[in-house]
Amino acid sequence: MSIRNLDALFSPSTIALIGASNRPGSVGAVLARNLYGAGFAGPILTVNPRERAIRSTLNYQTISELPLAPDLAIIATPAATVPELIHELGTRGCRAAVVISAGFGEGENEDGDALKKAMLEAAKPFLMRIVGPNCLGILSPHVGINASFAHLTPAKGDIAFVTQSGAVATSILDWASARGIGFSHVASLGSMSDVDFGDMLDYLALDPKTHSILLYAEAVTEARKFLSAARMASRNKPVVVVKAGRSTAGAKAALSHTGALAGADAVYDAAFRRAGMLRVRTLDELFQAAGTLATGIRVKGDRLAILTNGGGVGVLAVDELADMHGQLAELSEATLKRLDALLPKDWSHANPVDILGDAPGQRYAGALDALLDEPDIDAIFVMNCPVAVADSLDAAQAVVETLGSRRPPVLTCWLGEKSPTEARRLFASRRIPTYETPEQAIRALRHLSSYWRNQQSLMETPPAVSDAITIDQAKAESIIDGVLEDGRSVLTEPEATAILAAYDIPTAPAITARTPEEASQAAQQLGFPVVVKILSRDISHKSDVGGVQLNLASPGAVLQAAEDMLASIQSIAPKARIDGFNVQSMIHRPDAHELIVGVAEDSVFGPLILFGQGGTAVEVIGDRVVGLPPLNQLLAREMIQESRISRLLRGYRDRPAADLEAITLTLIKLSHLVCGLERVVELDINPLLADPSGVIALDARIVVRAERAHRRPLAIRPYPYQLEQEIETQHGGRYDLRPIRPEDENALVDMLRRSSKEDVRLRFFNTIQNFDHAFAARLTQIDYDREMAFVAMPPGEASIVGVVRLLATPDKEDAELAIMVRSDMKGSGLGYCLMEKILDYARSTGIRHVFADVLRENHRMVKMAEELGFAIEPKDNSSDPPMVTMTLDLAE
Repeated sequence: MSIRNLDALFSPSTIALIGASNRPGSVGAVLARNLYGAGFAGPILTVNPRERAIRSTLNYQTISELPLAPDLAIIATPAATVPELIHELGTRGCRAAVVISAGFGEGENEDGDALKKAMLEAAKPFLMRIVGPNCLGILSPHVGINASFAHLTPAKGDIAFVTQSGAVATSILDWASARGIGFSHVASLGSMSDVDFGDMLDYLALDPKTHSILLYAEAVTEARKFLSAARMASRNKPVVVVKAGRSTAGAKAALSHTGALAGADAVYDAAFRRAGMLRVRTLDELFQAAGTLATGIRVKGDRLAILTNGGGVGVLAVDELADMHGQLAELSEATLKRLDALLPKDWSHANPVDILGDAPGQRYAGALDALLDEPDIDAIFVMNCPVAVADSLDAAQAVVETLGSRRPPVLTCWLGEKSPTEARRLFASRRIPTYETPEQAIRALRHLSSYWRNQQSLMETPPAVSDAITIDQAKAESIIDGVLEDGRSVLTEPEATAILAAYDIPTAPAITARTPEEASQAAQQLGFPVVVKILSRDISHKSDVGGVQLNLASPGAVLQAAEDMLASIQSIAPKARIDGFNVQSMIHRPDAHELIVGVAEDSVFGPLILFGQGGTAVEVIGDRVVGLPPLNQLLAREMIQESRISRLLRGYRDRPAADLEAITLTLIKLSHLVCGLERVVELDINPLLADPSGVIALDARIVVRAERAHRRPLAIRPYPYQLEQEIETQHGGRYDLRPIRPEDENALVDMLRRSSKEDVRLRFFNTIQNFDHAFAARLTQIDYDREMAFVAMPPGEASIVGVVRLLATPDKEDAELAIMVRSDMKGSGLGYCLMEKILDYARSTGIRHVFADVLRENHRMVKMAEELGFAIEPKDNSSDPPMVTMTLDLAE
């Protein structure tokens, strides 16, 4: 349901407290005290069947007696009473409720689960939103709401904090109060029966009072909604998350190495990175990161210059930087000469720039100015140790004056407890990030650089690779059909290899043999040396039962190996059905690295892809990186770079670099397989050999299930190939129509540049001179789950001549429409055809209403909309320039 009626939570006109109390120390009494004491300007109505007044205010015994319909209700009554109360409130017109009460299935209580379902069913007819149950409540200081049983009301601020834990919320409120940190909203979601993180992110992304969003998460529900909302929010403002439960064990009952390696925390890590969020490890880091990002400074890397009046603390900062895998910036000769001219002869002559303990403010100013002009520095860390021969506040003022109105990436740390107080206040007043210790500052640099990398990844345009991949999905599906008809879920190695071949993943030449004698003949056909593997539908890990023999160089050796294999398995796994042998060419690649790539299924985020170092000791080595499909070239490369083996893959000593492009392409092919074959549950390629000549899969294992519907959906909706089509306009023009892709950025910008300035103004309501990457990326890198854009292209050409797009609201009932046809194509009927196609798409996805704001002078667009049945109404008379709103009800 997303943001529908969430405004009633954070800006209600009237609040009702159900379960208010005068009993000292009770939850109802604390809620009443907080509600009345927070400064809310509207009516607060209380309901308690046994009280005449609450806090000297007239109380009502039932909801039906309330003189006003509340927008928001706070409920603190026994769980069994809540469903009926929700029904009564909905009947009165209440739009949102915060259920403080517990007893709704916590600890897997069946009666509680039934109450939760009854509560949600009661709310459903009224589209009433529920926060909780079993939560602390919500707080919105800007409108004077403290609908919680917290021990204090926070100050106003621009940070929103959303948490599943009420205990964490109160701790954070106390922590922030001591540091003068304020909030725009605080929301304790409790059991998240209705309103969840995705809903809150959608709301807060557009909230003007919120500049940064902090999350404390224990679990995520509805992964696709969460990631869609998180990606949208992250493009607008910093989103920082602490995820509890990092030590949770990984998948338990997986047949594949991939499933065993893909622990839950690694999946959350991948999801947060993919959404452009910044993950931190502790609550302290959460607020440190929020404070740093809120200053508005940004970095483009982690090359750090350190400016200090104390050599020892400079060394501590360098050590911490090394631990965080940061870099100490190299100072150019020009900068060194400039510093030589400014500083005493005994300065450090290197980075860290130690300007000596007696450094006055003027010395700080000169050295900082020189470092600011150094192009190979990503950030500057300025430190000060209190000394008797120099004034710490003078040094701070020099830093502030040197920076002036500029916002370069400069972090400060004035050490001590009493001496630096005024300096820290000065930095805070100028929004210059300041920290108490070098460790905190270096950690802040890591936060800044991680956030920058995540944002770059979120907005980076990937190169196209689709033409480099040949897929035979029908062949792969037929193999799976045969396996399931045979009553099996685990594919044999030849079947698994055939599926990899259908997705153009290189595999070793192989022949299936039924007997040791046939295996010997197959080896002669392939050429020696060979590998012989047991073929059994009952044996998953062949090497564990002696089912693999390598480097066999003669027919006799193959025969003997096969016979020995049968004997060994008979003693170890006597009930295993033996289907024969798989004879493969022995691949000899002395410079090759053994990799593992695979597919597993997460209980929250659905299918995922794993990459790391392979081989028989794969679980022991534990080198794994998890990614969420679909992958593009940039995301696949990032997965490789995050692995420990990536350093080896780049080459070292006399060992040449592996073909990283081939590895990247293999991950992309695997992503296509995951998206296309919904019945694949688990997949291992181990090892995947990689060397300068490319990659080859030596062993594969695939597990399937019968029903597609049983697989969790992909957390990120992949490119919808099924929507590609050919269209014909009323004038006979033919075009290829398909959903827009991120790699269409250049073609889209070319279309805009080839259009008249007037047409661009009519489309974007403004004259745009520069179509930069950020602008174009927002138009081409869309979320197919809640957006759609169709591009029209002449057959066989790469140029775009028309675009029509639809942006749905988070509840996917309403959607905003926009269209543009290249100026030289106007009047061709293309615009009308594009409008028809996008409206057909909207109907097919359940969208009920389509609307668009259009400049009143855009007569061509208005006329076309009228022909398609849109209602046209003038927009607010105050709009400048004058506009009209076009609406179409698709449900009629």
